[in-house]
Amino acid sequence: MEWTGARLADQPEAQVRTWIAASPEQVWPVVSDIALLPAASTELRSVQWLDGATGPAVGARFLGHNRNELLGEWTTTSHVVECAPGRAFAWAVQDPANPIATWRFALSPREGGTELAYLVKLGTARSGLSRAISRAPQQERQLVAQRLRDLQRNMITTLEQLKRRAESRGSRHLADRRGAE
Repeated sequence: MEWTGARLADQPEAQVRTWIAASPEQVWPVVSDIALLPAASTELRSVQWLDGATGPAVGARFLGHNRNELLGEWTTTSHVVECAPGRAFAWAVQDPANPIATWRFALSPREGGTELAYLVKLGTARSGLSRAISRAPQQERQLVAQRLRDLQRNMITTLEQLKRRAESRGSRHLADRRGAE
């Protein structure tokens, strides 16, 4: 995917996909468990549910601590905006009405397993990227393209790790079911 002409106002997206040898019901607990995301990410360092939330539900909030070599360290509050077990899990960063970004996992049954798509859509709210663009507006297209490339690279790594975890979980589930027969 190439984003060389994208501007932040275009709210560009990056998406990656993988196939997982496990059902959407087996993949769901992995993608909806925010505590697993930092171990699968090079940028997200830690997360914690807020307001007494203990799991995903529309309206639940969580705090994310991030670090990036170019952007430094920052903390965000994310709001769960979609929670459909076995189908989709999404959150908006900072303000759901005007987010910095919206992230989404989509699960689809395919070929005896699950196609897992991971998408990020950049928003126009004030962020490290928008501050960098303010300092060098003539480089906006390059800055947006670089950020999307970096995010996509990290998303690929995240999917690889979530895939391993879900397939491991799925094979344990199959072994448990075979043992019960």
